[in-house]
Amino acid sequence: MPMKDPAPRSRAWRRRLVVATALGAALGAAAPAAAEETTAPSTTTPSTVRCSITDERLAELSGLVVVGDQMLALNDGGAQLAVHGLDAACQVVDVQTAPVDPYDPEDLAVGADGAVWVADTGDNNGQRPTVALHVLRPDGTSLYRLTYPDGPHDAEALLLAPDGTPYVVTKEVLGSSGVYRPVGALTDGGSVPMERVGTVNVTLTGTPGGPVGRAGQLMITGGAVASDGSAVALRTYTDAYVWPLTGSDVAGALTTPPVRVALPESPQGEAISFSADARSLVVASEGLPSAVTEVPLPTVVAAPTPATDTAVPGFAALTRDGSPLPAALFAALGATIVVWIGGRLIRRP
Repeated sequence: MPMKDPAPRSRAWRRRLVVATALGAALGAAAPAAAEETTAPSTTTPSTVRCSITDERLAELSGLVVVGDQMLALNDGGAQLAVHGLDAACQVVDVQTAPVDPYDPEDLAVGADGAVWVADTGDNNGQRPTVALHVLRPDGTSLYRLTYPDGPHDAEALLLAPDGTPYVVTKEVLGSSGVYRPVGALTDGGSVPMERVGTVNVTLTGTPGGPVGRAGQLMITGGAVASDGSAVALRTYTDAYVWPLTGSDVAGALTTPPVRVALPESPQGEAISFSADARSLVVASEGLPSAVTEVPLPTVVAAPTPATDTAVPGFAALTRDGSPLPAALFAALGATIVVWIGGRLIRRP
């Protein structure tokens, strides 16, 4: 029998839709024109579609990691932990599972040792006493539970530092996201507290895309660390923010000014990875078909040398033949009021 996460699953789609739509309307009505400009320097580069995901098992694509000329993909939801291996044509050619019923898996990372990390950190209702990290290795799966120091948060971004330290970045409707990491060593089956080590602030950018209008420009929906350790990235529904990384100091990197990359418009973009050579971002969206799109990085953050491909234990070489494998003050005030009203309406019988 699958191991059940003791936290009750509640995706609360209706509540999220009402609240997010209300927030988008408030931002559109209340934000002054100056809020269209982000503090991060922006770049626009031509993108290329690698391939298109059409497999029904990935209709809610949330996490993506490029490994050589292949990819690992994570669906948001399901009653079993599952990581899908994709070939260069976006065909599912391998699936690795674990006997765990996750609460709300949101992001994916691969460690320097090839272990696959799944961030089970979604919490739309803000009610989970713990969040979880599942780590898939050839000899089994580890379950690490984490607690926030300041109450529950919804989070969709995992940044795995080169030294193996996980950072969780929260998804905040007003664009000020918390950065958290464990205070000590992770314990398999146990719970470790986290500490808040930083804040990432994003503002309205004017880039189109996402399911909730302009509010989507403020919500962190995914993260990635380059395989060669040269850079770290976070994305919203519409844009990516990229920082150079030195060593494993992710928290320090996020205190420096990022470069913003406007992403191609998509219905619900949550997945982001660096390419194998760390010179591009690779992004994709929920919904089918989902274009896996490569967006070149500007030279200011591009890696100087290609990275070495990393093998992922438990995933065989994949082949197509099926071998295993701060918005403006008025905007914030208006949005807060409308979100509060939306929440009150949802609670009515």
